[in-house]
Amino acid sequence: MRSWVDVNLAALLRNARKVAAVSRSRLLPMVKANGYGLGAAQVVQALESVDPWGYGVASIEEASALRAVGIVRPLLVTTPLVPEWIDQYLELDLRPAIGDAGALEAWAARSNRPFHLEIDSGMSRGGVRWDDRPMLDRVRNTLVHAPGWEGAFTHFVSAECDAQLTKAQWDRFQQTLASLPRLPQLIHAANSAAALVGTSYAGDLVRPGIFLYGGAAGPLAPEPVVALRGRVVALRTIQAGDTVGYNAVWRADRPTRIATVAVGYADGFPRSAAGEKELHDRRIEIGGRRVPVVGRVTMDMCMSAVEETVQLGDIATIFGGLISVDEQAANAGTVSYELLTRLGPRVPRRYHGLT
Repeated sequence: MRSWVDVNLAALLRNARKVAAVSRSRLLPMVKANGYGLGAAQVVQALESVDPWGYGVASIEEASALRAVGIVRPLLVTTPLVPEWIDQYLELDLRPAIGDAGALEAWAARSNRPFHLEIDSGMSRGGVRWDDRPMLDRVRNTLVHAPGWEGAFTHFVSAECDAQLTKAQWDRFQQTLASLPRLPQLIHAANSAAALVGTSYAGDLVRPGIFLYGGAAGPLAPEPVVALRGRVVALRTIQAGDTVGYNAVWRADRPTRIATVAVGYADGFPRSAAGEKELHDRRIEIGGRRVPVVGRVTMDMCMSAVEETVQLGDIATIFGGLISVDEQAANAGTVSYELLTRLGPRVPRRYHGLT
């Protein structure tokens, strides 16, 4: 293989068990975006061993794919419900996330099946806003006659870095819940970062995402789960003054050995850099060493300055070894979530750690 992704499912499970142990709550793992780029079917089949309540997805299509591989646990579709989708939700037995009075009224008129009400406590993205009194009045009136009301949730803005705002959101959420006709069976708010601070925001379920997949979130370090790797497919020695790559953004100041690695931005290694410094200071791992990326990352390949010991066919690790997914993401001016979900579909996933 020219490039591939190694996925350590045993490490993923250990990360999941850590979240459950710290939060003391049942898991509702987020497996949207094809299991954060790793393969939703494989991720979910591994997570079955931790007995989660269910799984979170972002679309009907994602949910349908999980039903097709035999997943029967509850599936919460976190995109706010549009009434035109109700038939598909009923056919696949999906839990909708309902975020406005009109959608709630449409669901209650069609079905007594379970649904989760989203409260917007400050994200300003989806959900019934905590301070929208006319909307909340309509919601209250409908909830009185909605036996399918199973859960209520909110989404934290910055649980990993702003404790004051997180507490304010939690208080808004609790105040809104107290104003409703009753409490549903399931209350959930905590993402990875909030779940890892303990039981303060655990509720009845926690919704871990990036931490499961090896990305940093909150006070605890996850085990690495994902490694993007590729082969050295070409080697050459260039002279002082020679350039490497598109737009000649890198020029050798001395004779330099250049390795070409078969991983590019179509595979999941971004072309972009956070700034001029990061463009010239990115690293990958070859032969157990951190080596500099030189020139622009191209669609199918990248180039690196290496020692004479590097040979054709050697394995380069873009992230998941000496360079973490978070470090590589920061140098590209993005976050680990994006790096994982941008792993190219042409890159085979190789699963390890479970028999």
